[in-house]
Amino acid sequence: MLTEDLRTRRAALPETAVDDPLLRLQKETQLGDGIIRLRATTHPEEIRIAGILVMCPNCGARRDWMVICDRSEISIRCRCAHQWLEPELTRADYEAMIDVGGRDYPSLEAAAQAVGYDGTLSGIYLSTPRPE
Repeated sequence: MLTEDLRTRRAALPETAVDDPLLRLQKETQLGDGIIRLRATTHPEEIRIAGILVMCPNCGARRDWMVICDRSEISIRCRCAHQWLEPELTRADYEAMIDVGGRDYPSLEAAAQAVGYDGTLSGIYLSTPRPE
């Protein structure tokens, strides 16, 4: 999955909520403000799940993804606009990928268009900064 240094710590739930799976699921599907909604972030690097490199089944891309969190379901979207559900990724994995800040969009389609995941930039890899 993700390297340990990229993972964020999950907030500890009250002990009474941990024992109740329904309360735990409810807590996991709510964002910090308590509103359930869809979120997305870009992830320019490769993603490996259980040691296997994620590749777009449509165009073969290996990096530069849009990662979408819809409650507790995680989807990956490629620059060619192909999108698929990735059941091996969890909400915790998504939260480890997000950056501080960001911008809100009225819909997933508007976000995909604004950041180039609507098919317009299909086949283009954007350069990623090299760590120093």
